[in-house]
Amino acid sequence: MDAFLQQEVFSDFGADRLMPYELPRTARLSGGSSEGLRELIRQKSPREPGVYGMIDAVGRLIYVGKSKSLRNRLLSYFMPTNEDEKGGRIIQSAEEIVWEAQPTEFAALLREQHLIRNFRPRFNVQGIPNRQKSVFLCLGRGPVETFYVSRDVDSNAIAWEGPFVGSNRVHRAVEILNRFFQLRDCPNQTKFQFTDQRPLFELEIRPECMRHELATCLGPCAMACSRRSYQRQVDLAVSFLKGTSHNIVEHLESQMALASRRLHFEQAVRYREDAQILRWLTLRLAYHAQAREKLTCIYPMPGNDDRDIWYLIRRGVVEHAVRAPKKSRDFRTARDQVEHWSKCDNTLGVHFQRREETLAIVSGWFRKNPAEQKRIRLLHEIDAKPLQVYS
Repeated sequence: MDAFLQQEVFSDFGADRLMPYELPRTARLSGGSSEGLRELIRQKSPREPGVYGMIDAVGRLIYVGKSKSLRNRLLSYFMPTNEDEKGGRIIQSAEEIVWEAQPTEFAALLREQHLIRNFRPRFNVQGIPNRQKSVFLCLGRGPVETFYVSRDVDSNAIAWEGPFVGSNRVHRAVEILNRFFQLRDCPNQTKFQFTDQRPLFELEIRPECMRHELATCLGPCAMACSRRSYQRQVDLAVSFLKGTSHNIVEHLESQMALASRRLHFEQAVRYREDAQILRWLTLRLAYHAQAREKLTCIYPMPGNDDRDIWYLIRRGVVEHAVRAPKKSRDFRTARDQVEHWSKCDNTLGVHFQRREETLAIVSGWFRKNPAEQKRIRLLHEIDAKPLQVYS
């Protein structure tokens, strides 16, 4: 049965591991009509960052969003120009509106992502034409590895990257990458044999598809390659996921030029589209690689209502958040928490859980807000800088 149909009646947004302060009670508005809701929003919603949700007639959460100003964002749903757009369809299905104020826009971004992944509201994951869904690009499903797409981090994958917004593009990228690295894309139920695993009796083994004949797969289903040669391609694919392009885009562009010279224009268009997708993907892989390399730090954020936060980021991923200290005693407590966290690289406890999906948020946040990089403090700077730097 569809997960949305099984969803229980919404009560509240639940706990937030990345909020070191007490969460405000989830505010709820029910106006009985569109005009009534709009008037209540004008009266009661704050001009603060936060997350909000739409509740349908049977009490299910159907949409989650975030904004720098909750009041402005919620009122925008009632604009006449919004009636035929996504927002108009959402508000037409809503009987109640709920929200939760957050101290910063960054906090609202993190909270929104967690709520969408936790609740999977209908209008966030389906029912909206052209909606860009976030997925992970994975390499695994051994012993004969392949690229594939996963909605969440696959702990069994040997390598993965993401999340990436745009599942259609990532699915197409998987086809291109498996073809380029000559990895199989057949079902896991396929029987695989390598040349160094020859059977007792010689049998004619035919490939399951034409990819081996087209030289876009090494043919592990047809005993056409060794385990070592296949592993070499897997190793190259892993390094690609770490941000090394292997000149894939240049290869596709050269194939496009060759097809054009031969007047194979449909094929040239296909290569051009493939090159555009891989250019998009390799750029984001480079962003993620840069974040992993440079962003192991404390990110202090001043918040509304004196709710300042230190975000503890390791290799581009938010793992924990603590209250920014205001007094010397608070500083010692925060410093002890940071020191404990810094020693838990491979033995993360319940309080220090890697939120791998936050990598894209962190990477994108600092790209869009380069001035925020001045706030970053490395771990060894925590005692070397004045206290007010962090508040």
